[in-house]
Amino acid sequence: MASELKFLIFGAGAIGTYFGGSLALGANSVTFVEREKNVEELKSRGLRLDLTLDERRNTKEAFLVEPRKFVVESSLESALRFGPFDVAIVALKSYDMPALIETMKPFAEKIPPILCLSNGVDNETLIAQALGKDKVIYGTVTTAVRKRNVGDVVLEKLRGVGVATGHVLSEKIVSIFDEAFLKCKLYPDALRMKWSKMLSNLIANPTSAILNMTAKQILQNKKLYKLEIEMLKECLAVMNAMNLEVVDVPGTPVRAIAFATKIPLWISKPIFSRVAGSGRGNKMPSFHIDLYAGHGKSEVDYLHGAVVREGKKLGIPTPVNELLTNTLLALTKKEIPLEEFANQPEKLLAKLKSPSS
Repeated sequence: MASELKFLIFGAGAIGTYFGGSLALGANSVTFVEREKNVEELKSRGLRLDLTLDERRNTKEAFLVEPRKFVVESSLESALRFGPFDVAIVALKSYDMPALIETMKPFAEKIPPILCLSNGVDNETLIAQALGKDKVIYGTVTTAVRKRNVGDVVLEKLRGVGVATGHVLSEKIVSIFDEAFLKCKLYPDALRMKWSKMLSNLIANPTSAILNMTAKQILQNKKLYKLEIEMLKECLAVMNAMNLEVVDVPGTPVRAIAFATKIPLWISKPIFSRVAGSGRGNKMPSFHIDLYAGHGKSEVDYLHGAVVREGKKLGIPTPVNELLTNTLLALTKKEIPLEEFANQPEKLLAKLKSPSS
């Protein structure tokens, strides 16, 4: 058994509850920082984790984590009283990260190293700039978890977790996570891991939101499929200029996705559609969910936008990623109506051919 660690979990959302609950089911000390409106409910009811999908657990019943097995506080200041902590886990949306970092700054000395599981490739840089490089542990999560209620989650697809080397705690975290059945893998190159995960996140994400179509519908459309391939090629060109080799992330064949961009479309389409679409099918991607929930925020600027920004630094053209980023941001900010491109692929494609129109 690996020695115990004390974990500080930011948020009891889907990923926070899954990780915090799984760790608490073992011998690890877990403290959540959660919104005030949810704290009393968690303190009285505890956590519920339906992990029956994981055959290794050999159970047909959901796990109930009693309130006495974890701590939950409504502020970082009050949560830190239960430290010192060994590791913090963050899996927030990228657009919420800057605000979270600001709340951390006054307590920088007490904040433990942060395992960042958020999508995108810039969050770790922001954390390092604010708190120091020693406070950053690069991570990624590909397991699919659905939130039923606060502190109540269902494991939908067990893929795993990636943790990069480069921090003194990396190997210990992998060992602890494996004991907690989180299916963890150690990666020797942080940026290869993060950019490869991002590559898999790009597929049919903004197009789904912009066009109000499912990923399956997009990948079945010949012209939209070609658009997706061109978008991926731009990201791969940027990665190549950065000397970043594509690697598979847990349960996700990213190298196969990259290979599909190098072969004729008529050959790659059925393979790509099956590999890339299997994780989504008729389920709407996250960008679509955020847009139609009216959050007024989108992670597109932290994924496709990151490809555009890095491309400009390196002199790599990224017109498709730029179009998708700017169009979705305009929809998000209500500068154009939701129905502007809804179910109108040709209108979006025409905009790529004539950006000024």
